[in-house]
Amino acid sequence: MIRLAMKKYDRNAPCWCGSGRKYKQCHMQFDDKITLAKMRGHEVPKHEMLKNAKDVEGIRASAHINMAVLDEVAGKIHIGMSTEEIDRIVYDVTTAMGGIPAPLNYEGFPKSVCTSLNEEVCHGIPSPDIILKDGDIINVDVSTIYNGYFSDSSRMFLLGNVAEETKRLVQVAKECVEIGVANTKPWTFLGDMGHAVHEHALKNGYSVVRQIGGHGCGFQFHEDPWVSYVSQPGSGMLMVPGMVFTIEPMVNMGGDEIYEDEDNHWTIYTKDGKPSAQWEVEVLVTEDGCEILCS
Repeated sequence: MIRLAMKKYDRNAPCWCGSGRKYKQCHMQFDDKITLAKMRGHEVPKHEMLKNAKDVEGIRASAHINMAVLDEVAGKIHIGMSTEEIDRIVYDVTTAMGGIPAPLNYEGFPKSVCTSLNEEVCHGIPSPDIILKDGDIINVDVSTIYNGYFSDSSRMFLLGNVAEETKRLVQVAKECVEIGVANTKPWTFLGDMGHAVHEHALKNGYSVVRQIGGHGCGFQFHEDPWVSYVSQPGSGMLMVPGMVFTIEPMVNMGGDEIYEDEDNHWTIYTKDGKPSAQWEVEVLVTEDGCEILCS
């Protein structure tokens, strides 16, 4: 069988993954399965995308900080605080633990965290002028660099007397992520997972943003693959052990159309002004499913 590689690997040579084992005892059969999928016309991952045991431990260490930051936000978020105060918490806790806030200065983004309220879909910029009010919902999206490894997750927070229909949106958005995790399985396709997520949102009367999705993460903030949650079974990249990516469908109460803030060129809003909700986890594809590395 022809193997998927820019160069041929000797059966008895050390495996490309860095395990120290012979290729024939390590990833030879793995590569054969990937090659077969490619020959059938599927999109497949490159070796460079895959994380080994050392890389996974590095991402876990970064995720430890990321989740601690979100825990700190959860303990302090309240009506009357500004989103600038959330940004300060994120920066202070991240740096105190030895990390770097990945969003800060990323392609010009001016803050350490994204804070997206109500009809803001994502990439909301913290400001001293944005004050949390009774009935608001907010997504706090934290990303961390630690020892060169990246982690990424977000949570929704509900402030005070949130309308029941909005609470339901937030709950279904969380269920969509849980369904995404349950459908992340090796040797199936990203489209299988994305389709299951989309179907759950549609069943509950919601839409999912099409233009923005999940992404690979670990070596860089955003890397391949791009992950759609509006997809068809059998489409998208083949999921294999060692892949790390985010599951983060953006679920809208109304339609799926969005627009970008014409002043800051970052914040994304629902076109119809109805609320949007998003939870995000970072997962590792394993031999029998996936492991949540960051939540």
